Amino acid sequence: MTLWAAIQIVILVLLVAGSVLAVWLKDLLASVIALGASSLLLALEFYLLQAPDVAIAEAGVGAALTTAIFVLALRKTRRKEEE
Repeated sequence: MTLWAAIQIVILVLLVAGSVLAVWLKDLLASVIALGASSLLLALEFYLLQAPDVAIAEAGVGAALTTAIFVLALRKTRRKEEE
């Protein structure tokens, strides 16, 4: 196994772990951060697979914009305990 293949395998394992963590976490903000990290790892994987245009779109929309929208939505809502 080459170093390149090992790096891709590590990224894919971290991607799956981050996605599972995003579903498993009870805190919504932590879940959104894990989802953003997974999206950033996916963008890195696209770049390593020689698809830089898809990687830039995934990093811009998936990692940055979607995470920011989720965080803003969480800030604007209240928890049931606070009411």
